Amino acid sequence: MPVSPAGYALSPAAAVMFADLGIPAGPVLRAAGLPGDLFVRGPVTLAPEQFFRCWTAMEEAYGDPAFPVRAAERMSTETFHPPIFAALCSPNLRRAAERIAAHKRLIGPQRVLVGPGDELHLTMRWPAVPVPPPGLVAYELAVWVALARLATRARVVPARFSTPDPPAGAVAEAWRDFLGVPFQHGAEAEVVFAAHDARRPFLTENAEMWRVFAPDLRRRLADLERAESTAERVRAALVELLPAGAGTAAGVARRLALSGRTLQRRLAAEHTTFQAVLDSTRHALARAYLDRADVSVTEIAFLLGYDDPGSFYRAFRSWTGTTPQQARSGPATTEPAGRPPAADRCPREHRDATTPEAGRSRS
Repeated sequence: MPVSPAGYALSPAAAVMFADLGIPAGPVLRAAGLPGDLFVRGPVTLAPEQFFRCWTAMEEAYGDPAFPVRAAERMSTETFHPPIFAALCSPNLRRAAERIAAHKRLIGPQRVLVGPGDELHLTMRWPAVPVPPPGLVAYELAVWVALARLATRARVVPARFSTPDPPAGAVAEAWRDFLGVPFQHGAEAEVVFAAHDARRPFLTENAEMWRVFAPDLRRRLADLERAESTAERVRAALVELLPAGAGTAAGVARRLALSGRTLQRRLAAEHTTFQAVLDSTRHALARAYLDRADVSVTEIAFLLGYDDPGSFYRAFRSWTGTTPQQARSGPATTEPAGRPPAADRCPREHRDATTPEAGRSRS
């Protein structure tokens, strides 16, 4: 089944991870609200909420706060998704990272940014909503360390390993034992490898095998792009562009390599508009940011691409009937009856891809 850009691929190989960790798959899947026989159904795609519930249920079943690092310690090629397994055929870690970044959407909606320079800077960008569990963010970042060690058969130690929510106490020490460096706090989930480790030859390099894998990965990526709605692609672009103040119709069209008229025409064919997708994206992001006590309302306004907090206040009140401060300090509010969010005003098949405001991002 094609992997949705809004979902996470769960392959039958995940059963290996459960077995290696001594976690009973059936009860954990059912605790997450999923079928207990999910792994025998072949590759499936889970909505982010389902995927995160599954991870949380695994943590609870394991019964150890250090579960993410224990899972990282037991990582093996048998638990890798096909794009990551295929990357083992690369000549070194940098080339593997470039290949994985190109095909990461086959696994889930996270993005991998490969930084320039001799050192290898890898940044994992997650969609702002829903917020992933901190342990999952750390585990996904640790995949790079495991990949480097498996492919080189050397204990590669990253130069830096950081996330916005690092662990503390005994769990932090467990991570330090695994990584070889302290688990640090950072604005984003990032792992950095020294230049010599980025160039260290992979003992698993196999150019002929890569030539076998590559056509199928390209085909699956093309299938995914054809299956995506334009609204989904616009929303993904806005998440990247809004903090830079570039979330305009023109900016999104450039990011998607479309003309402005083509973009508007495709959105109209999906019974929505750029304005609607922009507003619903801002609304969802605002809710996520308000759940974070470390981000002020003024900062949220600028992260959403507004020139001033007043514009954000007015927009938020129009969506929810309340102010950002009230939403942050009180129970969840209901949408005013006269003006529900744009996503709820559209046909069901487009409901998850829509929202209010158009051509200008900062207003």
